[in-house]
Amino acid sequence: MKRLLSFTLGFLAAIGGFLDVGDLVANSVSGARFGMSLAWAVPVGVVGVMLFTEMSTRVTVVTGRSTFDLVRERLGARAGLVNLLACYLATLLTLAANIGGIALALELASSIHYLLWVPVAAFLSWFVIWRVPFQGMERTYGLLGVALIVFSVAVWRLGPDWGALLDSATSFAPPPTEPWPTWWFYAVLVLGAAMTPYTVLFFSSSAVEEGWTAEDLREARTNIFIGFPFGGFLALSIMACAAILLHPAGVNVHELDQVALPAAVALGKVGLILAVIGFFASTFGASLEVGLAAGYSIAQYFGWTWGKTTAPVRAARFHTVTLLGFVAATALILTTVDPIKVTEVSVILSATTLPLTYLPVLVVANDRGYLGSLVNGRATNILASLYLVFMLALALAAIPLLVFTKGGQ
Repeated sequence: MKRLLSFTLGFLAAIGGFLDVGDLVANSVSGARFGMSLAWAVPVGVVGVMLFTEMSTRVTVVTGRSTFDLVRERLGARAGLVNLLACYLATLLTLAANIGGIALALELASSIHYLLWVPVAAFLSWFVIWRVPFQGMERTYGLLGVALIVFSVAVWRLGPDWGALLDSATSFAPPPTEPWPTWWFYAVLVLGAAMTPYTVLFFSSSAVEEGWTAEDLREARTNIFIGFPFGGFLALSIMACAAILLHPAGVNVHELDQVALPAAVALGKVGLILAVIGFFASTFGASLEVGLAAGYSIAQYFGWTWGKTTAPVRAARFHTVTLLGFVAATALILTTVDPIKVTEVSVILSATTLPLTYLPVLVVANDRGYLGSLVNGRATNILASLYLVFMLALALAAIPLLVFTKGGQ
């Protein structure tokens, strides 16, 4: 039972980190516009985030220090500062997007305008970080997010032409009516949503707080190798639902309620209720991860005492920075900027920071002074190097595609 309950950290990372508001939007929009032709981006993203999260966790359980704490020591203050600024900006926008996502989910449940829910969503997220233990976070919001499996059931209930769905998934090209640049923009969006930098930072830092050691490495790998593919499966289900129901009807997704539409059509009120619960749990779980990751990054760079489980009197600067992150993210959403647009921009910006985030992880994971015999093997290094080249291409293409396609219009 203890081992079973420990898997919930993987579920939180998969559903609250892998499946945040960025994934909900990116996969639904791409399914509605391009069918399943971008399905390849989901497993590519899953493998990438699994690869580097495992490295990061291995570093942490061997050294007892978070990866980015070691990155600053290994690469120096200047390189660490560039990494910090880029990642913090992307993380702050991601936090704002997920606070907006929580508010939109509450609007779906209550019919009360989402702007009235924004301060409530931000306060609840910060309060849970401040007062609720890690296990409570993991077991409650991680497992509630499993409600998103309603989209997998909806795929079956919608009765698709499985052959046509498979043909679309193996076409690797946009529909004739869609331009290639827009297709590639959404490919970057799906990939960027899958390989968010904050996932690695949250996973390694929370492992430090929970006192993982080398003996916990097998358990940690199980969490990663079960949790992330599960999140990828749910992401593909959301994309497939949109491809089956919305793509033939020419419906473009602009609101969160349109993401829920296939579940409601396939399963009625029960489907809608489960979808809303899943939206709330996944965005809420993500806001916890992202909010903590923002505080972790600042505190670890400056060498402050940090930790969710550390009393505020001992880690006052960490808790203050975390709180200010929520205040800034809330203020951004309260300007009435479209939360969906904030989501897309945050994902694109995250894609541009991927090499800055993952290259240092690879460097530290090859340092025998830290890891000894547990450094990366040859196969891991080859695969990681290929991914870094791929991520560099994504980073270089992300902003030009955002500008050229006017945000995928």
